[in-house]
Amino acid sequence: MDTIPLRDAYRALLDAAATVAGSGEPSPLPPAGEWNADQILAHVAIVNAATIAAVSAVASGTNTTYDNRMALDTWTIERLIALAGGNAGLRDRIRLQADALCALGGPMLSDAELDTPVPTRLLSKDTVLVDQPMPLRDLIKGLAEAELPGHTRQLLALLPGGAAAEAAP
Repeated sequence: MDTIPLRDAYRALLDAAATVAGSGEPSPLPPAGEWNADQILAHVAIVNAATIAAVSAVASGTNTTYDNRMALDTWTIERLIALAGGNAGLRDRIRLQADALCALGGPMLSDAELDTPVPTRLLSKDTVLVDQPMPLRDLIKGLAEAELPGHTRQLLALLPGGAAAEAAP
């Protein structure tokens, strides 16, 4: 599996996170009902950990499931922010998780492993997006194509003039 799109999506997310962190505001305020930068990064780190766990389980020949509900839990998000040491620690963690996922999801797994159906439950803002088995490769692709770019846009929207910053390449 080609992990270049995944690596590129992580690079864009981490660049956006560094830009927001360096914007001069300690924690830019999100719009009502949205997360701040630390909460976005903690969410991504939890999603990454769940994905790494699923990939590792498939690579070891064991059954697994994928459920992102813990990555939406406010208490868990705040706990991870504290455990990671805040924004810089979260960015470091995500960088290392990206390296792990790109290594694990790339040449290490066979096509049969990547095609393994994983019972999946994905929610977003209390809406069920997926509640059915998905091939492991689709979980990994989903990070590159939807999850990470969505949170990159969410981070950029925190910058002064957020909509304009979000539209920048």
